[in-house]
Amino acid sequence: MLTGELLKRLFRSKRKKLKKQYARVLPVNELFTDRWEKARFLGFGEKTSIYDSSQVFGNVTVGKNTWIGPFTILDGSGKLTIGSNCSISAGVQIYTHDTVKWATSGGEASYEYAETVVEDNCYIGPNTIISKGVTLRKGTVVGANSFVNKSFPQNSKIAGNPAKIIHKS
Repeated sequence: MLTGELLKRLFRSKRKKLKKQYARVLPVNELFTDRWEKARFLGFGEKTSIYDSSQVFGNVTVGKNTWIGPFTILDGSGKLTIGSNCSISAGVQIYTHDTVKWATSGGEASYEYAETVVEDNCYIGPNTIISKGVTLRKGTVVGANSFVNKSFPQNSKIAGNPAKIIHKS
């Protein structure tokens, strides 16, 4: 059994190695987990990675070579599909359900569900929230801190609260 002192030494050793090799310092859990192994465990595509701090619920499908950053929420309770070659930045929350009608009806109405889709080659900036039923078409770029509550055409550059097109290729 490892003692507290042995655990501390192991932690310091792993932290030092990571800082030297990649010039970064991560929370303890990220030092002892493998992002690619977690993605394989979840059935995500080849070369996809997802941080240990990310939360995944329900039916979530992710293509190959996609990076899912730390502290993200992927809600697949109404089905979430994320394509290949996407970058999902830190703190992004993607939803497939909401409880607005349930809450405002005093629990009488049901939760509402709708499939959410992020197609291939999309970039989603940090701390973005994507609502249920949204489709981000191929090549879409979402600016940081955006609230996306509707779908946008392919190759759109969107940002804001609520998000709107700021440039279309």
